[in-house]
Amino acid sequence: MSEKLNVLIVEDEELARDLLKSYLKDHPLVNLLGECENGFEGVQKINEWKPDLVFLDIQMPKITGFEMLQLLDHKPDIIFTTAYDQYALKAFEINAVDYLLKPFPKDRLLAAIDKVVERQGKQDHQIDKINRLSEYSADGYLDRVVVKDRHKIHILLTSNIRYIESMDDYVLIYTNEGRHMKQNTMKFFESHLDPHEFIRIHRSYIVSVSQIEEIQQYEKESYVVILKDKTKLKVSKSGYKNLKEALDF
Repeated sequence: MSEKLNVLIVEDEELARDLLKSYLKDHPLVNLLGECENGFEGVQKINEWKPDLVFLDIQMPKITGFEMLQLLDHKPDIIFTTAYDQYALKAFEINAVDYLLKPFPKDRLLAAIDKVVERQGKQDHQIDKINRLSEYSADGYLDRVVVKDRHKIHILLTSNIRYIESMDDYVLIYTNEGRHMKQNTMKFFESHLDPHEFIRIHRSYIVSVSQIEEIQQYEKESYVVILKDKTKLKVSKSGYKNLKEALDF
């Protein structure tokens, strides 16, 4: 490999950033672009600078490393750096290049960089890889969702979500404050939202149980859900079955 790897560090602990910089300083294939101390800054710099590789901490204030990945337009290789070993197996399952458990020695980091160098030029599945990374929820059911609106990042509590609508490769998330577009699948939300709080009522809709005011029949075996704000949403046959099971009627 003749060209250098453009590298960015996203890590909230200064000591950890300094250690990474000292390890990377003299590497012949590394061009260190800079460092970020939180996920908000990381999103901005990754999309702006377009690094080849990001060293990414998982547990950070404001937004986590996994949440940050959901907001990226540019798709870099990712090496996770974290003190929490419960994420290790999942990190490999979702195809991160590597996972460094703090504290890690320099030779372990150099081996991780070798993996990146080996993978450079094999980018056929890069977009699919970052999607799998971003669709991992580290802590069971979601209690919040991060969305990007131009240059702003919003954190939506799931308790404020009224319903979710499918829009091809995106979803629209409706809250009392408005709606937000996010590049995720309905399947992701169906599996990552608490099924006691959210129900898939149609291939196009997931609805908050707390928002349901009425289930109304309008044709034979055809139903609509009416929400508290009077929004009407179609219910499929499988969706009606889901409603009956969840609401026990």
